[in-house]
Amino acid sequence: MSEPPIRLIVVDDHPIVRDGLRGMFTGEPGFEVVGVAGDGAGAVSLAEELRPDVILMDLRMPGTDGVTAIRRLAERGSTARILVLTTYDTDSDVLPAIEAGATGYLLKDAMPEELVRAVRAAARGEAVLSPSVATRLIGQVRAPSDPLSARELEVLALIARGSTNREAASRLFISEATVKSHLLHIYAKLGVNDRAAAVAVAFERGLFNRS
Repeated sequence: MSEPPIRLIVVDDHPIVRDGLRGMFTGEPGFEVVGVAGDGAGAVSLAEELRPDVILMDLRMPGTDGVTAIRRLAERGSTARILVLTTYDTDSDVLPAIEAGATGYLLKDAMPEELVRAVRAAARGEAVLSPSVATRLIGQVRAPSDPLSARELEVLALIARGSTNREAASRLFISEATVKSHLLHIYAKLGVNDRAAAVAVAFERGLFNRS
């Protein structure tokens, strides 16, 4: 007797991506695409109605984003395995998704056969991570709990409160160029590319509570 198909919901705000994934899995033996959604709120609603085995979840969507949807599904006791499928692998994307309860995290440049294997693995409850994401998470485990210097924390705290580079320099009695240098070091240590992501990661790690 054959096993029942894996019931799948596809969540992505781009119709072309959404339709492409639906078409791919519809044509793949052992899968049934039971629903599609364009944002996180739609995903939560469909999950409660359709009880899928796996949800393929994009992260950055207008309205309710993927991480918020993952949290809501966990709060509501959903048994669906959630496999994140996104373009982004920065700390500010990966860590919140995993902490919220995602079973796996793949990037959209994954080959179709890799994605099929990942959904099957997720349905079995296995963790699935793209190589770059796995490396990033291992780096987080190995990284010191507070990698920023006292001065770097001061700079980042001012940035978090909305200060410009010039205003932070004035407050700390250093040059604007020095502030920029500190920010570059902060980005490198936190594994991010911009001010907003650096502030988000610092809050997630509780760094400001130690400063």
